[in-house]
Amino acid sequence: MGNSLHNKIYLGRRRSVVLSTKRVQALICIAAFASIGLVWLAIRAL
Repeated sequence: MGNSLHNKIYLGRRRSVVLSTKRVQALICIAAFASIGLVWLAIRAL
């Protein structure tokens, strides 16, 4: 029973890490699109 409980806790931590990395990846993606948009606007302004 201790092993299964340990596995559940470990999986729970692992899922939260996966979610946090997905959030980080989403933020990086949004930042990349925003920077591309800003560069495009800067080029059009010239």
